[in-house]
Amino acid sequence: MLAAIVLALIAGLAIGSFLNVVIYRLPRGESVVSPRSRCPNCQHEITALENVPVISWLALRGKCRECKNPISPRYPLIELLTGLLYAGVVWVAWDDGARIALGLILVTALVPITFIDLEFKRVPNLITGPTAIALVIAGTLLDLHGQPERLLAAAIIVAPFLLLSLVLSSHMGMGDVKLMGVLGLALGRALAPGIFIAFITGTAVGLVLMAKYGRNARKMKVPFGPFLALGGIIAFCVGADLWDSYLDTFDS
Repeated sequence: MLAAIVLALIAGLAIGSFLNVVIYRLPRGESVVSPRSRCPNCQHEITALENVPVISWLALRGKCRECKNPISPRYPLIELLTGLLYAGVVWVAWDDGARIALGLILVTALVPITFIDLEFKRVPNLITGPTAIALVIAGTLLDLHGQPERLLAAAIIVAPFLLLSLVLSSHMGMGDVKLMGVLGLALGRALAPGIFIAFITGTAVGLVLMAKYGRNARKMKVPFGPFLALGGIIAFCVGADLWDSYLDTFDS
């Protein structure tokens, strides 16, 4: 088990390096495949040795090798975060291969969604769409028995909002709703506590902002995607147990 967790950590660090590219380029309409990463200040092309997750940033002391311009610590932090989340998925779902696959797909989507939403206040369809497809395929191939539950969870969340949008002909932002659907495809019944956690944490942050900034807090656009991501991660770890415990209270 320890070897698998370590391998997951290493894989997550590598994936995190790629997710840094996605986070920077995708919302700017740039290709995430080419060209190679460059220093935004001097355009120095990042070599393979300069692109080793976390280690390269530490070795370069957080600066470009050529122009010595500072490199944001966000890059190694995202790599480390992704690595730890990958390792956590394997640790939590050690005896369930299908759940591990769904968890890794979910983490790979939630990390860039979180940071893009924080900066640009939107959840990209180019992430939620492919992620939903990947989750449906993985769930069908690896856990056909549990797939109806996950599809139902996604439909229960997404369908009412889509219907409301069509009836009212509104242009309401649907990014968060689509993200909820993605969470449903990965979590199934654990989606309920995940959404609850997201709303509770989002409300708490909103109250803190109101206490600090008063009426000006209403003008602040606080993205909900990061709270959904947090709720999704917690729900993946303990959501099913929380839901079962809640239902057990009605049987006692």
